[in-house]
Amino acid sequence: MTGPEPTGRAPGGPGVPVPERGAWLRRGISRDGGPLVEDREVVWLQAGRYYADSRGFAGTTSFDGSQVRFHHLTGEPGEDAGTFRWEGANLVERGTNPDGSTFLEVWTPLPDADGATGSWAGADHHVVRVGRHVVHVDSAAEGTYRRL
Repeated sequence: MTGPEPTGRAPGGPGVPVPERGAWLRRGISRDGGPLVEDREVVWLQAGRYYADSRGFAGTTSFDGSQVRFHHLTGEPGEDAGTFRWEGANLVERGTNPDGSTFLEVWTPLPDADGATGSWAGADHHVVRVGRHVVHVDSAAEGTYRRL
């Protein structure tokens, strides 16, 4: 598997927007074309344009017709961009980090994502709920995932 082009755009054309609602478990990450590995549980929740990631960042997403941008508003500072494609039920994300390194992440939908959905923010935290899944991120870049 090769990494993305230096622009962060995946080879072969534009990507797709992230779903308006989703609960996802990361199944693996590849860095700079290396093997796909996973060493911890990473959950990403998307409720409308708001997201929270259990690694410790939350905010809003936007789609420019090719790439999805994650604008961090709480937790770890920064902005990420990647190109998403569907591979069966999985979302596969390819991108380039600010230091020029590349990544590929495979996201699998979590069960029990039906039901209540919302996003709430305070002065130092952000919470996203999708069905039975909740991710809380605070200003110290601590992310916590809970299943209700």
